[in-house]
Amino acid sequence: MTDKPTLRQQLRAARRAHVAALDPATRALILHRPPAPLLELVPEGATIGLYHATAHEAPASGYARFLHERGHPLALPRFAHRGAAMEFAAFSDPWDEADCEVGPFGLMQPGREAETVVPDLLFVPLLGFSEDGARLGQGGGHYDRWLAAHPGIPAIGLAWDVQRVAFVPREAHDRPLLAVVTPTRFYGPFG
Repeated sequence: MTDKPTLRQQLRAARRAHVAALDPATRALILHRPPAPLLELVPEGATIGLYHATAHEAPASGYARFLHERGHPLALPRFAHRGAAMEFAAFSDPWDEADCEVGPFGLMQPGREAETVVPDLLFVPLLGFSEDGARLGQGGGHYDRWLAAHPGIPAIGLAWDVQRVAFVPREAHDRPLLAVVTPTRFYGPFG
């Protein structure tokens, strides 16, 4: 059995290679509109928590624009500083991020003046996932701690197909995902 650090290293390399092989025009169209089974999991009027994708993560911006156009309030992670707990803050401009600033991890996040909110549904990035809803994150524990503090909030993973693995080692703090969406498949809902 592969341990989490080794699996993270393998999946980071696979993800980098996968993204590097994508045609930029094709990549821009990926995960643009949520599939119908996913939309069935999104409550009417729910505040949706998303993330600002790094260069190799599955993009969440298409879903942000789609859900915003359907009238859903949006939120993005925000950190006061590198050691601070992750919180979510209102985000209202998924086209050019005019209401965002660069945060302590180098990612765009809502500005200090944005209202702190608790999303009703959360889309999360990941390094790996299994078909039973297990998620392997980056290893910082930000999402694990946030989800532990908000146990009733469902989380849905966005991933590349190459990130699916047969088994993800689990620890007591790991929360299963409600579903996972890749460019070619919808997994879930689980449990």
